[in-house]
Amino acid sequence: MTRRTVEHPVFSRRLAFARERAGLSQKQLGILAGLDPAVASPRINQYERGKHEPQLKTAKQLADVLGIPAAFFFTEDELLAQLLLQWNELSLSKKKALIKSIEPATGTRKLSR
Repeated sequence: MTRRTVEHPVFSRRLAFARERAGLSQKQLGILAGLDPAVASPRINQYERGKHEPQLKTAKQLADVLGIPAAFFFTEDELLAQLLLQWNELSLSKKKALIKSIEPATGTRKLSR
C-alpha cells in the first residue's frame, strides 16, 4: 500500500519555515504575536499543520514578530518568497534602487498614493 502525502497549504509551510528561521518555538511565536499564552503553542501548531489559517490581522502580527512581510505567507512563487524574506532587511534606499532597476524591464509604473 502506498502512503499518501498531503501537502500542507502554502501558509502553513511558510509559517513553519519562518518560525524555525527565527529560532522561535511555537509558543514563543504565539506569545510574541499577542496570543493568549495558554493557547499560543496549540494555535501555532494548528496553523503549521494546515488545520486552521489565521485571520489576516493575526497573520500580520506573526509576520511582524518574524520580521517579514505578511505576503511571504501567501505567495506560491518560490522566487518571490525568497525576495520577500530579504525585503525587510533592505534599507529604504536599497528598496527604491531595486524597484527602479526593474521598472524599465517590466514597464510598470509607481502605484498612486
